[in-house]
Amino acid sequence: MARNRVAIPRAAAAAVLVLCLSAAAGIAVKAAPVPRGPAEYILLSCNVTRFPDLCAKSLVVYAPAVRRSPRRLAQAALAVTEDRALAASSFVRGMSVGGRKTTRGSLDGGAVRDCVETLADGVDRLRRSLKEMGRLGRYGSSNFSWHLSNVQTWVSAALTDDNTCLDSLSQDRSAAVVRLQIRRQIVHVARLTSNALALINRLDPNY
Repeated sequence: MARNRVAIPRAAAAAVLVLCLSAAAGIAVKAAPVPRGPAEYILLSCNVTRFPDLCAKSLVVYAPAVRRSPRRLAQAALAVTEDRALAASSFVRGMSVGGRKTTRGSLDGGAVRDCVETLADGVDRLRRSLKEMGRLGRYGSSNFSWHLSNVQTWVSAALTDDNTCLDSLSQDRSAAVVRLQIRRQIVHVARLTSNALALINRLDPNY
């Protein structure tokens, strides 16, 4: 009587052969790194951002509160960004009040005054986003998706505000000293905003 034979697909057989050869050669397959604690969790999570070093530096202090929660990490990033944006907005407003003169004797240009308005809008959007994060509710629910979408829209708009301010400053040739000081502030806020948005997007199941 002929024995029944089970046919093994060639692709599967080849895969088994490769695994066997790899094992024999002592080749180890690298697994994804697993964070050992909250601080390392933040460091690994920051790798998804455009400015990971700034991300880690600004958020590692929140490790005890964040633990390993993507939502709490995004909230912390948003809170840091909102706080820094508010400080930058106050700085720019102070530089612009009364048409303040620079050391070069020229008045600040319209770009600086425009930045005061756009930064104020950005701060308002970040503040609303932070409140909206508290309304997310259960992950995967319709309410979660709705509120998260609002946060993504507002934070993205805040980042646009930052870039609009930077573009205006680059085209304004008046008050060079003031422009450089303001630019440093806005670039920092823009990078924090970009990082916060990247961490917020991680919460989106469709991202």
